[in-house]
Amino acid sequence: MKLQKVLARLQKLHPKEIDLSLDRVRKLAKKLGDPQDDLDCIQVCGTNGKFSTIAVLRAILNEANYKCNIYTSPHIKKINERFVYNDKEIEDDQLANLLQEVEEINNGEQITFFEFLTAAFFYGCKKYNKNLTICEFGLFARFDAVNILKKNLANIVTACSIDHKEWLPKNEQTIEKIIFEKTSNLLSSNIIVARQSSKKITECIKKNISKNSAKKIFFNEDYNYLSNENGFFYYQDQYGDLKLPMPNTLGEFQLENASTAISTLRVLEKLNIKDQHIKSGITKIKSIARLQEIKSGRLKNLCKNNKIFCDGSHNPDGARVLNNFFENLNCKVHIVIGMMANKDHLNFMSHFKNISSLTTIDIPNQPNSIKGKDLKKKFSNYPNIKYESSIENAIKSIKLHDSDVVLICGSLYLMGEVLNFN
Repeated sequence: MKLQKVLARLQKLHPKEIDLSLDRVRKLAKKLGDPQDDLDCIQVCGTNGKFSTIAVLRAILNEANYKCNIYTSPHIKKINERFVYNDKEIEDDQLANLLQEVEEINNGEQITFFEFLTAAFFYGCKKYNKNLTICEFGLFARFDAVNILKKNLANIVTACSIDHKEWLPKNEQTIEKIIFEKTSNLLSSNIIVARQSSKKITECIKKNISKNSAKKIFFNEDYNYLSNENGFFYYQDQYGDLKLPMPNTLGEFQLENASTAISTLRVLEKLNIKDQHIKSGITKIKSIARLQEIKSGRLKNLCKNNKIFCDGSHNPDGARVLNNFFENLNCKVHIVIGMMANKDHLNFMSHFKNISSLTTIDIPNQPNSIKGKDLKKKFSNYPNIKYESSIENAIKSIKLHDSDVVLICGSLYLMGEVLNFN
């Protein structure tokens, strides 16, 4: 209850949820003693794959006996997920005390909720500043509150695509502008660029960081991987080849995320990451709501012998890789979907092929989501389209046959509700 009261107060410190600027967070960070300046940090930006790449980094580093502080957003089930110190999610009372202390230091100054949380995370790192810190910086990165670091170990650029374009002027809602926002202010340490969905995007990233003096590492030029059907994949870079077990995560795209994380850690030679750390770490990745199979709980009980997956993908590229995964399963797929109002709903669904049924639902507790009934109208051309008022009713309404699977997708906010219900 104490934590909820603190959070409610903090959300009133600025009239807007997002106000793109670094002035306010820099001012608060200075009051806090600029704790971010004392950290060894890996920063991760991009559109898709940030959380999954961070999960791989963390798993490998833990195998090498490194402790990690992790900052990601949004959270899935509870806000504590954003504050990981010493590899442990912060407890409610500890988080409340941390936020309250920063609140007193801020002294009522105007600042957005996310900016405040970011400054508070860095302040909390003071106790653990010998750890490696991994931070996701999102939206457009250039004005993301995490972008107040003056130095870091590396910048990872995951797959970039069009998302959050509503925050750009209408005449600048392009992939080129998005890449500019994500990469123009990267620090000049190491830049590792993941596999992109097109050569055009890769070339755009290259052009944008061409004047950055950082060491640049590109997928397919400086590192690569080859998948194998016998439970292994092969990783290659300048340090040599590795035969690796398949990660304990699903989907070909997770090999891309794992390879990017491996490349980053091998470039950071001072970390002394051994082959065995990599081999062991990628089988112990902790990730939720990213092509996660639900194997127990209330939802699984509703599906009985059928497989059920949840994934927070909400943009066209995310839908594309999801469709690739399910096409390889060679089974009938029933989709349950809820989305935020500002997403490209039709483009997202256009990447799914051979869908057996489509059920739209509301996302509870999210005023910025599109109503399930309105989403159904947008998808009226799809066969077997229907609306249900809840995730439970949606699953119950699907007529499942042997080997059919259920996919719940469309929003990370929906995944939080789904996993909490489960």
